[in-house]
Amino acid sequence: MQADSIAEGHPVWTEAEKRAVLEQVERLLASPYFSHSRRFPTFLRFVTQQTLAGETELLKERTLGIEIFGRAPDYDTSSDPIVRVTAAEIRKRIAQYYQEPGHEEEVRVLLPAGSYVPQFQWVQKTGEAQHTEPERHDAPAAEGQASPERRDVRHVSRWTVGIVLASLLAFAAGLLWRAEQHSPLDVFWGPVLHSQDPVLLCIADQNQYSVIALRDATDPSRQSLLKDNLSAVVMDDVSAIVKIAGLMQANGRKYSLKGEGTTELSDLRNGPTVFIGAFDNAWTLRLTQSLRYHFGNNAEMTKFWIADAASKQPPVWLVDRTQQEATNNYRDYAIVARFLDTTTGKLAIVAAGIARGGTIAAGEFLTTPAYLNALAKGFSAGSSQNMEIVLSTEIIGGQPGTPRIEAAYFW
Repeated sequence: MQADSIAEGHPVWTEAEKRAVLEQVERLLASPYFSHSRRFPTFLRFVTQQTLAGETELLKERTLGIEIFGRAPDYDTSSDPIVRVTAAEIRKRIAQYYQEPGHEEEVRVLLPAGSYVPQFQWVQKTGEAQHTEPERHDAPAAEGQASPERRDVRHVSRWTVGIVLASLLAFAAGLLWRAEQHSPLDVFWGPVLHSQDPVLLCIADQNQYSVIALRDATDPSRQSLLKDNLSAVVMDDVSAIVKIAGLMQANGRKYSLKGEGTTELSDLRNGPTVFIGAFDNAWTLRLTQSLRYHFGNNAEMTKFWIADAASKQPPVWLVDRTQQEATNNYRDYAIVARFLDTTTGKLAIVAAGIARGGTIAAGEFLTTPAYLNALAKGFSAGSSQNMEIVLSTEIIGGQPGTPRIEAAYFW
């Protein structure tokens, strides 16, 4: 099977060509690689229709963000990479589709790396007869006209170029597919980002207040105490909350926030839940209790640790509260996990430190591509495997350093 034509820079599209491309796009979108997504089909249909209409100048990152994802005209493309992330995922899924048997003779829809303008490639069976004029030996070729032999050579030459181009494209698509199979985000977040269920961030809430101090608009130095019921969130937990919420937003995922005190079991059955914080989040302690790595403490609440159920040795990942308060310099530990909770039937994500610095480190680890890449060797990216990782970080003057993997378990 060889490339018959690559429709890049095609000056005029025939109705038959347009119809063939659109039918192929719908065939792609009906496959399992696209049928469970909303934004991927919208994106691929839009760029295909604009290309067939000759409006490729509209296929720029900012324009696509505005037209497809409803972003504001002045949105920051560097901090909101929704278009780039979506295009990369579509390229991967297209490559997966065409690698399956049975699609060899279909029109190829390609989305080249670094571009949002799709290309379309027709294929033809290798053994199919080619039309060439019969050889003639009874009359010389007219002046300025190529002989039949030369025309055949030119025809073969064009086919050779087409074969080489098709091979290069297939090779490049294979490399791109393999590279994007292990994209940093998919290493951990793939099942969450590709799910259509709403994401819940279950955050630790602290003391409830019965009054709130409000400042006077005309004289900000004057305050009045008004009755109100409020729940506080620890500032260090906010770091992880903001990072993970930003990741959801950048990938077009809807999410909601709820305090652990108001989160019900029914909430956890609606979709994936991210649990932030450990000893101030009852849900985190409940869900991790049966895992290999789980939290523990002594009766006096002066020592807190992460225990390994597979070890009979005393916990080594331990924080002494006395040392923590006296020096504010200590080593903190955290658990990050992704697993299917058998009670709810939904994914549970954990980002929780023993102390506050550990939770900051957990949030940084789960949203930094370089750290997530370190997990790629342990399992297949984006798979349904459960995983649990113990992190450590050095706290100096109350500020956490770089997160470091202490242990990891996949099942």
